[in-house]
Amino acid sequence: MSARDGAGAQRPAGSPAQSPNGAPTRAAERPATQAVARGNAPRGGPFAGMGMPAEKSMNFGPSAKRLLGRLRPERGLLVLVIALGVLGVVLSVLGPKVLGQATNLIFEGAISSMLAANGVPAGTSAADAAELLRQAGQTQFADVIGAMSFTVGDGIDFAALQLVLGLVLLLYVASSLFMYLQGYILNGVTQRTMYRLREDVEAKVHRLPLTYFDRMPRGELLSRVTNDIDNISQTTQQTLSQMLTSLLTVLGILVMMFVISPLLALVALVTIPLTLGITVLIAKRSQKLFVAQWKNTGELNAQIEEGYTGHALVKVFGRHKEVEARFAEKNEELFRASFGAQFISGLIMPANMFVGNLVYVGIAVVGGLQVASGAMSIGDVQAFIQYSRQFTQPLAQLGGMANLLQSGVASAERVFELLDAEEQSADPAEPASLPADGRGELSFEHVAFRYEPEKPLIGDLSLTAQPGHTIAIVGPTGAGKTTLVNLLMRFYEVDGGRITLDGVDIRELTRDALRSRTGMVLQDTWLFAGTIRDNIAYGRPGASEEEILAAAEAAYVDRFVHSLPEGYDTKLDDDASNISAGEKQLLTIARAFLAQPRLLILDEATSSVDTRTELLVQRAMAELRKDRTSFVIAHRLSTIRDADLILVMEHGDIVEQGTHDELVEAGGAYARLYQAQFAAPIEQEAPAAPAGPDLAAIMAARAAGTAEQEAEVAAPGTAMPVDPADAQSAPVEESER
Repeated sequence: MSARDGAGAQRPAGSPAQSPNGAPTRAAERPATQAVARGNAPRGGPFAGMGMPAEKSMNFGPSAKRLLGRLRPERGLLVLVIALGVLGVVLSVLGPKVLGQATNLIFEGAISSMLAANGVPAGTSAADAAELLRQAGQTQFADVIGAMSFTVGDGIDFAALQLVLGLVLLLYVASSLFMYLQGYILNGVTQRTMYRLREDVEAKVHRLPLTYFDRMPRGELLSRVTNDIDNISQTTQQTLSQMLTSLLTVLGILVMMFVISPLLALVALVTIPLTLGITVLIAKRSQKLFVAQWKNTGELNAQIEEGYTGHALVKVFGRHKEVEARFAEKNEELFRASFGAQFISGLIMPANMFVGNLVYVGIAVVGGLQVASGAMSIGDVQAFIQYSRQFTQPLAQLGGMANLLQSGVASAERVFELLDAEEQSADPAEPASLPADGRGELSFEHVAFRYEPEKPLIGDLSLTAQPGHTIAIVGPTGAGKTTLVNLLMRFYEVDGGRITLDGVDIRELTRDALRSRTGMVLQDTWLFAGTIRDNIAYGRPGASEEEILAAAEAAYVDRFVHSLPEGYDTKLDDDASNISAGEKQLLTIARAFLAQPRLLILDEATSSVDTRTELLVQRAMAELRKDRTSFVIAHRLSTIRDADLILVMEHGDIVEQGTHDELVEAGGAYARLYQAQFAAPIEQEAPAAPAGPDLAAIMAARAAGTAEQEAEVAAPGTAMPVDPADAQSAPVEESER
């Protein structure tokens, strides 16, 4: 969805882009090329204004290394984690070797009983029994029992068997305990790391310039700071512990294999190059798909967020089918990328398991031949087969973790791209201080600014706002009115000249010091989920209840709050949909009253209230503007007739300045704007106007006087006429008269 203003530039429907501090940035005041750079080139459809920044994928290695580098503050605990892992793995890999002894005890006891039953004298040693078997022609059987140690007729030594089984149980219990401690500590390490990452991202967002938010769709940014970080957290949680354990297990088992049988160990080593080759081959193909998966996730989130924000507009213009089609197209792209990434990476584990099964068969055959030749005991073969299964299992796990790891690194790339984004200029190391007796004198001295290097906007602008004066800024859409405010608030930096506050260059102040002395009331209201009282108190934390109520009464919030069931404790939702647009704006005005700033900026601050309330609020704001320098941006000229100085801007330059009467009399740009709003519509409608108050006299009164004079001109019992520019305002309710 996109809305096109008078200058032909586009902005997202619903509201202009805003900085974290709430300052509007109007696309109409920027060159058209910037809208194209943001992906907002006209393409048609409700989502035509929504574009995506190009994804530049980093290499897997550097990204993974940087992600692991964020664990550096936890290196002490990581050493402990590795030590616990080593202990746990060592005890675990000793288990099969010890258990092989139990198998030998059972097998040798069974053989001794069998030989005694077949006539071999009781008490004969295994070596003597083997010699008797060779003499009887049973050479192969003699080779098998020749490697054993038993006495014919003793049977199974259950006492020794009990000790061996008890030792195996102790080894496994101790190993599990160490692995539990390792997992517990590692869980804390990873969660604290993600905690710091979220803090870094949050701090980074507040250091980014307004231009970043102009080109980055809100849904895409939200996806990076929520979905991607959650995915990184899940990846590190699931892979670090398992990867460490798997690597240590592979090394421990490999050592035990060579201790038992170097020949069988060489057979098992065939698994490693095959497994690594399969993993690398598949991982290379799936990595690009994982990057595309999370890129498409961010784009889809941006579409959904924009669609829900402008849901009413979509319904009004009947564009829901196009919205659904755009959603279906992007959803299909996400499905294909996700399916491809998961399917291809999912081939790693079954492929490695297949290799492991082939090696298992080879070990079983070679091991059987070794037992038959008497080179190995059956317990050692059993232990080696267990090791071979344990050896291939962690290798398969490492391969299976590749998809999780690739997904997490793809998300990490997107988060690192946010962290690496160019920041706004830093505050001065030794900031200046505003004079204690300063009253808010503001000067623009030969200011030059442009959003794009090749598209100048403000060439050479100079003006001075005296303390306590109200400066009104008018002009056609795209003239640069809000740009002045953005420069004043340092949402953008000037390209030339300087802006001073009480004689101090604002670039020598910290942004917090500058903005803490400024109050803003915007055309597009911003309220958060909370009570009405909390939203007003946002203007000055720590304000007393009496001060909050006084600000509410001054802004005429008190009138409608008492009609709500819970009064000032009424909870607003995220969009404040349970109060009207005009009531939202009154709350933001009350917030400005409470802040008591030195500088006051009003950007169409009464555009959503009815005409009668607007007159009342203007009187209240006249009190608010006393002893403060005020800038008023207005399209409705009826709201700025009493300004001390009116600046008329066209194409970034001040073409006229003076009071209302002086500018009307001059017959220049301001007079043309004024005639366009009032005189022209009246002349067109005059022949068909019904009998009523003298509109010409009322217009003259408006040009020269106050609202009370207008009321005196109007006939008794008739409603006060409304400016054509105010035709959208709500009618005056009976209770307000």
